[in-house]
Amino acid sequence: MGRRAQGRAARTRGRQVRRVAELDWPAIEAELDEFGCALLPGLLSPAECARLAASYTEPALFRSRVVMERHGFGRGEYQYFAYPLPAPVAALRRAFYQPLAAIANRWQAALGLAPRFPAEHADYLTQCHAAGQPRPTPLLLQYRAGDYNCLHQDLYGDEVFPLQVAVLLSQPGEDFDGGQFVLTEQRPRMQSRAEVVPLTRGDAVVFPVAQRPVSGGRGVYRVNMRHGVSRLLSGRRHTLGLIFHDAS
Repeated sequence: MGRRAQGRAARTRGRQVRRVAELDWPAIEAELDEFGCALLPGLLSPAECARLAASYTEPALFRSRVVMERHGFGRGEYQYFAYPLPAPVAALRRAFYQPLAAIANRWQAALGLAPRFPAEHADYLTQCHAAGQPRPTPLLLQYRAGDYNCLHQDLYGDEVFPLQVAVLLSQPGEDFDGGQFVLTEQRPRMQSRAEVVPLTRGDAVVFPVAQRPVSGGRGVYRVNMRHGVSRLLSGRRHTLGLIFHDAS
């Protein structure tokens, strides 16, 4: 990469880090507590979304490709990035981790568990790697007409960071139809609750990986969360997934 390209990449990383830092984090935390997810409109520009989506066809960037139908995960496919992560992906992952770690540790305390997430993502990755989880987990997902993602949880080992981020890289109504992001929440002795998140290109959503604390009449209790994508009716849809623990 030449100096000019390096300079452009550094400016892009800087803009992304500033955007994350300037988000209304008290409001995000309140939405996560009340609804189990928080919408972040316009996190990435259309040009940034297009570049990330186009990188799906660059095999050197990825460590593995998963065809969902082969594993009963749904239909469609995704690829896990390899280390070193592309600069925009690494910058976003690092920038989101710090404010999310504060929320994650508060959730741990609410559930009567010891806080265990350090302030810096590099230190948390050291914990993951020491636990036998050295493989990167950020990914790009691709769906075409008829594809969908079954409700699931992104668990890759004993080390689990409780929050993750998804960024829609395609425009509903232009690039695709259908394909809505869906969350379900199962509270004890209650029927499941569904939440459909209305994403447009460049929007992000923060949501739990597997569980979250909820306050009730008898104190705080744990609820199970799953997420997925409804059937794509037409077109093609790309999503960037930022998972903060690494995989075994």
